[in-house]
Amino acid sequence: MNLVELTERLHAIRDRNDWRQFHSPKNLAMAASVEMSELVEIFQWLTEDQSRQLPAEKLAHAGQEVGDIVLYLLLLCSELGLDMNEVVRSKLADSERRFN
Repeated sequence: MNLVELTERLHAIRDRNDWRQFHSPKNLAMAASVEMSELVEIFQWLTEDQSRQLPAEKLAHAGQEVGDIVLYLLLLCSELGLDMNEVVRSKLADSERRFN
């Protein structure tokens, strides 16, 4: 997954639709949170086993919500001047140090 290319494509959509005015870090964080809530809703009231064996339609819906979350996080990183690859690698290295 080329995050630079994905971010450029997102920026093209944003710019074509004049959405930059709405893409403050605050708004992007809130939008990612809303999408996360939509993902959580898919699993609400399911047992642990049911959550691991989603029917195809629910699995596809979960994938759409995950995609929304990732795209908003890419936009958020862009607005904050963060490199998503570096942020994720740094956090993973921190987790490896703390939990290994």
